[in-house]
Order: sequence, then structure tokens, then C-alpha cells
Amino acid sequence: MPTRPHSSTSRGWPGTPRLSACAMTRDDVTPPRPAFGLPRAKSSQPTGREVVRRAMAVTLPEVVEELLSEIAAAVRDSARIPDELLLSLKFVFGSSAIQALDLVDRESVTLISSPSGRRVYQVLGSSGTTYTCLASCHYCSCPAFSFSVLRKSDSLLCKHLLAIYLSQLLRNCQQLSVSDKQLTDLLLMERTQEA
Repeated sequence: MPTRPHSSTSRGWPGTPRLSACAMTRDDVTPPRPAFGLPRAKSSQPTGREVVRRAMAVTLPEVVEELLSEIAAAVRDSARIPDELLLSLKFVFGSSAIQALDLVDRESVTLISSPSGRRVYQVLGSSGTTYTCLASCHYCSCPAFSFSVLRKSDSLLCKHLLAIYLSQLLRNCQQLSVSDKQLTDLLLMERTQEA
């Protein structure tokens, strides 16, 4: 496969239009280095890479929200998720989508609520481990969330959080009411197990 020329004047093959923002390369978003090794003046303008990163941070959750609302509408109309929305789910979330749907099918999601209105989810993972999730702030206690979502920013959600959202839409979420003390004890027990 031929490579793209990397001269400072060329922005693609001769006679081709400039690349769109979706096809940007490192050369397109990295500001040029100053001549003769002089330090570059600090600019209040964001670099191209920062602009792309900010744009992705704003649009991807909107895409997810729109996809979930389309799934909710489809489930209301036909009590199932159409194939084209399943493909969209797979496109956005990758293999996590299939794993999350498997968790929903196995009824692995439980909503635990207390009289004070606090709500926490527990998801029985495919390995048999139970993970505590807070859907209101998009948090899961699983290692994949810590690594792929928080540290590497490879994923928007782990399979457990996605399973929570899908189980809510499909009305396939187990319900458990506990006292405020029991919920507090459950959260403290989870915290001591993580430490």
C-alpha cells in the first residue's frame, strides 16, 4: 500500500482534496516545530489534537445516548432490538456489546435500592464475580473499567455498565430492596475487598 507523502507543502496525493477531520494523521494535528530549536510561545489556542479530543468527548456520548434511545423506542414498539440497532451497538461498543447482551439474557443485573432513594447495581460477571456499579456516575468496580475506560480511554463503558443500560431498556433488571444500613454495609464491604 503506498504511503502518503509527508512534506510540509503536500496534504495528500497530487490532485486530491485535503483530508477531512475524520481522516486526520499526526502530521495534520501536530503544530509545526519552531525553526532553529527556539522555544515555541505558549498559545491560548488549543492544538489540533486537543480540538479532536474535545470533539470526540462531546459527540461520542451523544451518539451513545441517541443509540440507546433508538433501542428504547424499538423495544417499546416491538419488544425486541432490531438487527440494524444490534449492529450499531456492536460498532460503537465492539465485543463488549455482545458480552453485555449475554449478561442481560442471563438476568445478571440487579438493582439494589434503599428507602432513602440510594440505588446501586450489582452485575454477576461472566467469571462469576459480582461487580458493583453506579449508573448515575458511570462507574463499575471491574478491572476492565479501570483499565480500558479510565486509564486507556479505549472504551466508553465496560460490559457491566452497558448491561445495566440495556437491562433497563429491556425491563430485564432484577429488583432488590434493602435497608439503608444494609446498602451501606454492602458498599463498605465492596470497598474493603478492592483495597
